[in-house]
Amino acid sequence: MRRLFASDALGPDEADGIRAALEAGQLLIYPTDTLYAVGGLVLRADAAARVRAAKGREEAKPLPAVAADVEQVRRLCGRLVGPALAAAEAFWPGPLTLVLPAAADVPEAVTSGSATIAVRIPDRALTRALCRLAGPLISTSANRAGGAPPLTSDEAVAAVGARVAWAIDAGPGSPVPSTIVDATGLEPRLLRAGAIPWDRVSRLWPAAE
Repeated sequence: MRRLFASDALGPDEADGIRAALEAGQLLIYPTDTLYAVGGLVLRADAAARVRAAKGREEAKPLPAVAADVEQVRRLCGRLVGPALAAAEAFWPGPLTLVLPAAADVPEAVTSGSATIAVRIPDRALTRALCRLAGPLISTSANRAGGAPPLTSDEAVAAVGARVAWAIDAGPGSPVPSTIVDATGLEPRLLRAGAIPWDRVSRLWPAAE
């Protein structure tokens, strides 16, 4: 495992090395605007299998994702329209995760057969830059299943570092997780309270008022 200290940019050599690792199906520990995550490319089923092995995560639990921009989100989901698009425009980049219908080529190892994917565009330039290297990334907290989510790279490395190719340290994260909203139906459903208040999101669905 290689460790890298970075803020909001990667050097060309580091970027090339991380891109090659991701394209080979390997994993990295990386910062988001909330917690430290472990992930690989969303569209590689072998990367999803490695994430589950690193975390000890149950196969029945889907794996969330981060993307660099709305174009990448649309690459992963069947649709992003109406109130869900309004929520994306209002809160991305930022700590709002939307559960959306998954595109047909998103591996079942990611969706766990749910036909949906939880995705967001994070409010950290470095995380978005990582997604631009090779594609959207699996983004689940870098801890063993049942363990405390890591606020630092050191905590993440201690938990899952043996399974990753790279670990990026960008200083402490935030203990407040993203708000998760199921946007697949006519009305939104709050799945996890987080940094963005529920009422600010739900008001974008007229049927939910």
